Amino acid sequence: MAATTPAVQTRQKKPLIVNAFVEMCSGHQSPGLWRHPDDESWKFNDLDHWVELAKLLEEAKFHGIFIADVLGGYDVYKNSLDPAVISGAQWPVNEPLSVVPAMAAATKNICFGVTISTTYEQPYHLARRLATVDHLTKGRLGWNVVTSYLDSAARNIHGKATQLAHDDRYAQAEEYMKVMYKLFQSSWRDDAVILDRERGIYTDPALVREINHKGKFFDVPGPAITQPSPQRTPLLLQAGTSRAGKIFAAQHAEAIFTSAHSPAVCAKSITEIRELARTEFGRDGNRIKVLALVTPILGRTEEEAQAKHAEYRKYASTEGALALFGGWTGIDLDQYGDDEELREVESNAVKSTVTGYAKFSPQNSKWTKHTVAEHVAIGGNGPIIVGTPEQVADGLERWVEEGGVDGFNFAYALFPQSFKDIIELLLPELRKRGLFWDDYAVPGGTYRENFYGEPGQKHPLPEHVAAKFQWRAGVPAEEHQIPE
Repeated sequence: MAATTPAVQTRQKKPLIVNAFVEMCSGHQSPGLWRHPDDESWKFNDLDHWVELAKLLEEAKFHGIFIADVLGGYDVYKNSLDPAVISGAQWPVNEPLSVVPAMAAATKNICFGVTISTTYEQPYHLARRLATVDHLTKGRLGWNVVTSYLDSAARNIHGKATQLAHDDRYAQAEEYMKVMYKLFQSSWRDDAVILDRERGIYTDPALVREINHKGKFFDVPGPAITQPSPQRTPLLLQAGTSRAGKIFAAQHAEAIFTSAHSPAVCAKSITEIRELARTEFGRDGNRIKVLALVTPILGRTEEEAQAKHAEYRKYASTEGALALFGGWTGIDLDQYGDDEELREVESNAVKSTVTGYAKFSPQNSKWTKHTVAEHVAIGGNGPIIVGTPEQVADGLERWVEEGGVDGFNFAYALFPQSFKDIIELLLPELRKRGLFWDDYAVPGGTYRENFYGEPGQKHPLPEHVAAKFQWRAGVPAEEHQIPE
């Protein structure tokens, strides 16, 4: 959409949280744009590709790099994987956590939010992997906690025809988080590693204990195999806004990633989550940050920006867009007629996406497979804002004011040029408006410290989780019982 109306006056200026939104694949949210002669997203197998991105974004003072992931191919559309394979719609895709240490070694401040599902990996193993990378990054790791939604992943990893039912996946995720908290927070005391060279004691065995978790989905005796990392629990991100997802976010999330069609849709969802956090879990809901997916297309003039947008449209893949939509919603739009309108259907994939499309119509039109493909082909499931730095900043301020968001995950149309445009054109305008910081709040700090702008904020939020699970220095084991 073009942002041409005057800026909304926000009640109180606050620096935005700004992440780059990427995936270890070509095109990511804009399938087909890898064909553009200036695009380099197809270099995702090259480590230098990621290291240079991290250095570029750190120099610009981005908070973090948010790395998406999927565990299967998008094969709902036409009941075939071919549209995704041919168009390169998040196919092929590499494992994201593996590249983070290399990016961290080349930087000192930028942080890394990595999407990892609770559906297919044992919590004991994941706790080890996350703690290891939190150590190697000196506490600059975030975990985007998701449940998997592709049946293709279920077939390949569990040998089952379909996923668990949507709400059952969240029930499993709820127990998963309890196991993770116990491993991260309760199985080692802060000061367990003593490195007593004289007595030859590396770790005091009295300060390490089993967690003995026995539940419906997991039996994990523990203790964690890794010592506490700088953050203990990585910064907790979450991306689901179905009813089950909202309850999960209200209890666990420090930040919510939303991909809504309009600020009004976003605002309603976030208000519900913050209220649930307050009433059901005793949290300060305002501490939960909200990051919206946006794809800016910038030019020094409006004409230049619109020309870029038109050029990008020439390379966008309709088939790739419909493949992505099919995976996100479980709906095969190949079964719809050209003028048949998308209607709300029951879905076992991403329920909030189905509901969002059903309730929100594009301007002066309706959701057919053609309008869906046009919408998704650039920017994926979120809005695009086309215009000058001033116009795009106006659009972002509107999301802050009307949607209640605290920042943005910026997707790219063209890699890395879209990020360079954001750095060279948009960030100076945001700084002029007091909407972006000049430097990291805590240079060399953890993700949590820079996310909240609070030095020393190393213990996991939500606060009630830290208070309940954390085994702190000086507290005997018998005085800190591991929660059930």
